[in-house]
Amino acid sequence: MAKKSKDKPVVKLPPAPIQYQYITDTLESNYMPYAMSVILSRAIPEIDGFKPSHRKLLYTMYKMGLLSGGRTKSANVVGQTMKLNPHGDQAIYETMVRLSRGNEALLHPLVDSKGNFGKQYSRDMKFAASRYTEVRLDKICSEIFGDMDKDAVDFVDNYDGTLKEPTLLPSTFPNILCNPTAGIAVGLASNICSFNLKEVCEATIAYLNDPDVDMMNYIKGPDFSTGGYYVFDENVLRNVVNTGRGSFRLRAKYNYDKANSCIEITQIPYTTSVEAIMDTIIDLFKENKVKEINDMRDETDINGLKITIDIKRNVDPDALMLKLFKSTSLEDTFGCNFNVLVEGKPMVLGVKGIIAEWVRFRMNCVRRVLTHEINRKERQLHLLEGLKKILLDIDKAIAVIRGTEEDSKVVPNLMEAFGIDQLQAEFVADIKLRNLNKKYILDRTADIDDLRKAIDDMTALRGSDRKIRKHIANQLADIAKKYGQPRRTEILYEVEELQQSAEELIEDYNCKVILTNDGYFKKLPATALRGNPEQKIKDGDFIVQEGDYTNRNEILFFTNKQNVYKCKLYDMPESKASMLGNYLFNELNMDAGEKPINYVVLNKYEGHMVFVFENGKVSKVPMSAYETKTNRKKLQNAYSDASPLVNALYLTEDADMVLFSNISKIMIFNTSLVAAKTTKNNQGVQVMTSKKGSVVTKAHLQSIANIGNEKYYRARHIPAVGSFLKSEDRPEEQMTLGDI
Repeated sequence: MAKKSKDKPVVKLPPAPIQYQYITDTLESNYMPYAMSVILSRAIPEIDGFKPSHRKLLYTMYKMGLLSGGRTKSANVVGQTMKLNPHGDQAIYETMVRLSRGNEALLHPLVDSKGNFGKQYSRDMKFAASRYTEVRLDKICSEIFGDMDKDAVDFVDNYDGTLKEPTLLPSTFPNILCNPTAGIAVGLASNICSFNLKEVCEATIAYLNDPDVDMMNYIKGPDFSTGGYYVFDENVLRNVVNTGRGSFRLRAKYNYDKANSCIEITQIPYTTSVEAIMDTIIDLFKENKVKEINDMRDETDINGLKITIDIKRNVDPDALMLKLFKSTSLEDTFGCNFNVLVEGKPMVLGVKGIIAEWVRFRMNCVRRVLTHEINRKERQLHLLEGLKKILLDIDKAIAVIRGTEEDSKVVPNLMEAFGIDQLQAEFVADIKLRNLNKKYILDRTADIDDLRKAIDDMTALRGSDRKIRKHIANQLADIAKKYGQPRRTEILYEVEELQQSAEELIEDYNCKVILTNDGYFKKLPATALRGNPEQKIKDGDFIVQEGDYTNRNEILFFTNKQNVYKCKLYDMPESKASMLGNYLFNELNMDAGEKPINYVVLNKYEGHMVFVFENGKVSKVPMSAYETKTNRKKLQNAYSDASPLVNALYLTEDADMVLFSNISKIMIFNTSLVAAKTTKNNQGVQVMTSKKGSVVTKAHLQSIANIGNEKYYRARHIPAVGSFLKSEDRPEEQMTLGDI
C-alpha cells in the first residue's frame, strides 16, 4: 500500500496593511477626469454652436460629399461617423434625427432628410430606423463649412489616430444663437434658446460697427421652430441679453372654429409635447376642474400639429384657453442658461457676450484663411516669375533640356542656366513640350500683376481689424438675405388678461357642504338637490355639520389632532345624494387616528375661531392667524392640546355663547369678554370655573341653544361658576358638536 503523505502545515501570512487615501485625492485622480471629459467632450456646446457629437457627424457628411448631390441612407452616414465618434450607432442616429428637417427641432435644420424622423413636439411619434431614411447636408451648411479646406480651424487626431477631425467648424454666422442647444454635464448644464437668424445677423453687424451697441434694439426675443407666442418681458429679455440667464414665457397659438364650436391648437411651446398637454387636460377633466370641454382629439397629420378641443355651448373660448394656460403646459417657460465652452473653459455669457466671443473666433478664422491664401498665391507667383525668365529665351530652355543626358540633371541645369530656384525649375521641367511656346508662357505670366495685387490686398486685409470686421459684416448681410425668414414665434406685448387670477376662471355655483361624524364629506351642487332627495349616510353615522356655500369658497377642516387642512371647495370632488361621499382621511392624507371634527367655509380671513375646552377655558384666535402667503395645505398646532376640545366655532363677530357642565350648570357669556390672541395654540382664558371636578361638556351659540331666562344664567364677568339649569329652561333638543 502507498503510504499516505502527511498534510503540509498551513502557513498564515500576516494581513496586508490597510492603505488609507484622502477622499480629495480620490476625487481628483478618479472623478475629476471623468467630469472634465463630460464637460469638454460631450455635453457643453462650443462657440461654433456644436457639441462634439454634432461636429463629428456633420464633418463626416461633409467629407462624404453630401453638401451637394443626392441623399444617401442614414445607416451609411452613421457607419462612417463611427470612425470619428466611438459611441453606438443608435446614439449617433438620434443626434442626426434632431438635426434633421423632418424632426423640426431646429429653427434652421442642418440635415436635409427624407423619411420619418419623428417630431420634436410629439413624445409618441417615433422616428424610423436608419436603414429606411435618407439624408444629406442642408444648403445652410455651406456657410458652416465655408473655408474648411483653407486652414480656417485646427485639426486633431481621431480616437484611434487614423483620421483627422476639426476642433471647431468655421461657421460664417453665429449658429450657436440660431439653433437651440441643451446639455447636462457634471456640475454644469447648458440651455440655449434659438433666436431669429436675421435678428442675430443684424445684431452682430451692429456689434462689429459699435461694440457698445444695445442688443435690445435688434434681439426681440427667442424664436422657436414650433412657433407659438413669446410673452414679452423687457426685464427678462435684458437679463438674458446681458447675463445669459432668465426664463422666457411661451404660449400656444390657437383659433376658434365657431361653426363647429371647437378650439384648434396649431402651435405649442417648444418645451412641451402634444401628449403632455392632452394628459394634463384629461386629468383636469377627471378632477372636475375643467367642465367646459366635451371632447378632445389629436389631429396632427402631414399638414402639421393640431389639437382639437370641442367645447360646450355658450363657453367663452378665450376664457377657457386662459384657464388652460394657467393649468397646463400650453403656457410654459424656457429657462436660459447660456453656458458655452470658450477655448476649453465653460463660461456663462449673455447674447452680447456670445456674439463678442464669436466675432473674436471668426476674425481668427478669417486671418487663418487669408494667411493660407496668401501663401498659396505667393507660391503661385513665385512659380510664374520663374516661368517669366524662361520667356526671355525659350530656345535656350529647350536646348538645355535636350542637351541633358540624365533626367536628374534637368532641374539643376535649368537652375544654372536661368538663375531660378529648384521649385521654379521643377515647374518649368513639368511643362509639356507642346506648351513650351511663347503664347502659352505669355498667357500664364499675364496673371503676375493680378497675383501681386491680390496678395497686397489680402495682406492689408489681414493686418486690419477694421477691414476684417467689415468683411465679416458683408458675409453676415448676405447670409441674412439668403437664409433669413420671418419669425415663427410671435411676440405678445400686451397680455392684460394674464393678470386675471385663476380663481376667477373657476366655475362658480351654489352647493351644499355636508360633514358626517365618521369623516365623510359631500359637496352637492344645488342642481343635484332638486326634489329634496334623501341623503345616503353610512349605517351608524350621522351629519354633524352642513351649510350652503359657493364653489369658490375656501374650506378649513379642523381635526382632533390640533391640525387644520386647507383647500378650495372647487378642488373637492362633487358628490351625489345617493353616495356616501368622500372619506376625508384619504382625501386629505391625514395622520393615523386623525379625524375631522368640523369645517369652516369663508371668502376672506375675517372674524375669529372660538375654541372651548373641557377645563372651562376659552380661546379666541383671529382667522388671519390661519392665512398663509404660500399655498400650504396643512397647518399644525391649530389650537391648544392642554385640555380636550369641546367645540370650535367660527364667528364673524362677537356673540353670546352657552357653556354646559357635567353637573347641570350652565352659563351664558359674550365672546367679547375673551381677548383675541394671535398665537393659535394658546390655552385661552378661564371662563367657567370648575367646581367639584366638573368639566364643560357642551358649548353652543345662545341663538341655537335657545335657553330661557337668559338674564339668570348670564355672567357679567369671567371667570364664573355658572348656575344650575332649571327644568323649565332646558333646550327642547340636545345639541351636537357640529351645531353652529
